[in-house]
Amino acid sequence: MIQFFKQLYFTNRLFLFIGGIVALFIVSFFFDFLVVLPKLLFFSLVGTVVVDCIRLFRVRKGVDGARVTPEKLSNGDQNELLIELTNFYTFPILLDIIDEIPHQFQVRDHHHSLSMKSGEKETLAYYLRPVKRGEYSFGALNVFASSNIGLVKRRFRFSENKMVPVYPSYLQMRQYELIAISNRLVDLGIKKIRKIGHNMEMESIKEYVPGDDYRTINWKATARKAELMVNNYQDEKSQQVFSLIDKSRVMQMPFEGMSLLDYAINSSLVISNIAIKKEDKAGLITFQHKVNTLLPASNRNMQMQLITKTLYSQKTAYKEADFSALYSAVKRKITQRSLLLIYTNFETLSGMERQLPYLKNLAKSHLLVVIFFQNTELDDLLNEPAKKTKAIYNKAIAEKLAYEKYLIVKELNNHAIQTILTKPQNLTVNTINKYLELKARGYI
Repeated sequence: MIQFFKQLYFTNRLFLFIGGIVALFIVSFFFDFLVVLPKLLFFSLVGTVVVDCIRLFRVRKGVDGARVTPEKLSNGDQNELLIELTNFYTFPILLDIIDEIPHQFQVRDHHHSLSMKSGEKETLAYYLRPVKRGEYSFGALNVFASSNIGLVKRRFRFSENKMVPVYPSYLQMRQYELIAISNRLVDLGIKKIRKIGHNMEMESIKEYVPGDDYRTINWKATARKAELMVNNYQDEKSQQVFSLIDKSRVMQMPFEGMSLLDYAINSSLVISNIAIKKEDKAGLITFQHKVNTLLPASNRNMQMQLITKTLYSQKTAYKEADFSALYSAVKRKITQRSLLLIYTNFETLSGMERQLPYLKNLAKSHLLVVIFFQNTELDDLLNEPAKKTKAIYNKAIAEKLAYEKYLIVKELNNHAIQTILTKPQNLTVNTINKYLELKARGYI
């Protein structure tokens, strides 16, 4: 009996009928000939409610359902979740579905409505976009079933208390990996870089086909075979590519719900995977007031799992970044010349100049690329027309701050330091472009 009342819910239609009967009772005090009518309607309504309850509750398992979630969610991406439902009743039903999604999404009315025939199976799909890494706890999947009478509902609960972790963007990683394998990176905005010269190591000699560089013709092999033969050079492999991620407070600036730190983490996951696919070695360093993580570069089978697991657990203490500690760790632990991709953020020229001595020292032993972000809110302010004096002052300040970003790029380039100044949403594409450019030009 207790279980019955836990599952029983009354609909708005029932309360509407009750309101009408109460109104008739009130009117019957003034008109004697209406006294019988509200009583008849009341008992008819009670009988109909009983019949509706019997129809819904006589079957022990009238509806079966489940929420199907991935083993993990991808941060910053639209993740598909499924709701699978089956109607075991012998009559059509109406379903109201309320899914208790994690509190991080701040959604309190995640609602679906559905009508199902007897014995029918249905699958509903919806999408969630998390913006923070960590554990996300789902509550129950609540399904309220009602018959065509529609006076009461029976509640069913499925898939209660399930935890799903949110990892760095593995969906983005797979997307770029598949397109890189199929040689269609241009479709995502990846530029095709013309190679400058060749590496000294020749892989093989092959027959000439239209499109081969005629400068690679091997005339001795051509004379022996009596047909055009060309040298086939192989790219430099097993180069070390390190992603150096600044976790200090400057990386907590939000953009479309995600912090710059999470954009950097997603990008470093993608570039590490691309580097390994290109037969280079990928490594990882995270730092703020001290170096927190140093994962040696490798291209072994388990390396991407180690990188993903390491990135998942990264948190910030909201302290200032210590580039001197970073320089000391790199000098001590990375002895081979490597490509260092530093994800950080400089808002002012003076802020960059404080770290410039350490960046210059890093650039002496390694190929250094400093990656930092455009302030997109400043861009929006610059594009708005200024009509009042205050707006003119604000726009002038915004122009000064935006110009300082380009001064930072110029100053770094003057010291032979590669730079990427990018909007957060273009971070991954621009980083891959720079990596492929450096590979094509033989810098690594």
